[in-house]
Amino acid sequence: MTEPQTEYRQYRFTLPPGGTDILLVRHGESAPAREGMEFPMVDGHGDPPLAAEGEREAVLVGERLAVEPLDALYVSGLRRTVQTAAPLAEKLGITPAVEPGLREVKLGDWEGGLFRIRVSENHEIAQRMFQTQRWDAIPNAESTEDLAARVRAAIERIAAAHPDQRVAVFTHGGVIGQVVAMATDSKPFAFIGADNASITQLVVTDGRWIVRRFNDTAHLHPAFTVRAEPLT
Repeated sequence: MTEPQTEYRQYRFTLPPGGTDILLVRHGESAPAREGMEFPMVDGHGDPPLAAEGEREAVLVGERLAVEPLDALYVSGLRRTVQTAAPLAEKLGITPAVEPGLREVKLGDWEGGLFRIRVSENHEIAQRMFQTQRWDAIPNAESTEDLAARVRAAIERIAAAHPDQRVAVFTHGGVIGQVVAMATDSKPFAFIGADNASITQLVVTDGRWIVRRFNDTAHLHPAFTVRAEPLT
């Protein structure tokens, strides 16, 4: 009788002991910027609400994540993250904690919606920002180094509070780009294009940051058949 051969299956990732699984969710689409109509401000950050499309996206990402085993929810404290987290928080019965360290990049003189306008105009300062990959090409904007320091500290606080757990963090495109750039040692702006309501997965373990996925938007695809109505 032939002895059965030992089989070696392909590796399947599991959360390392003591690690933290962090789902970084970019907020839904926020209200449009308009020339001469500045967004409300909170501690130097523009604070627009969600647009109607963003409310629909919030429902869809809530449906997607409601089936995940989540131990905590976090928001940056800016209104668009709070509103995006609301459908999921209601489904799970979890009150989100606020982590201000994961607020969006401070855009200095271009805060309050002006950033979108100047980028759409291909302003010379916007060109310089993308060429140098530095936010502080904008006058009085946050430096890459300061952004990296506060984002790293915030991620480490969350990881320290949730060993062996999975959490969802509702945050911003610039922050997600910075996290993935630090985790992969890539250029600062290599990952700043995360879509609204996308999911990026980061595992923090033993001082290492492991990117498991970036810009997952399957729940926004037409094949995702959950009906989503804007929040009332």
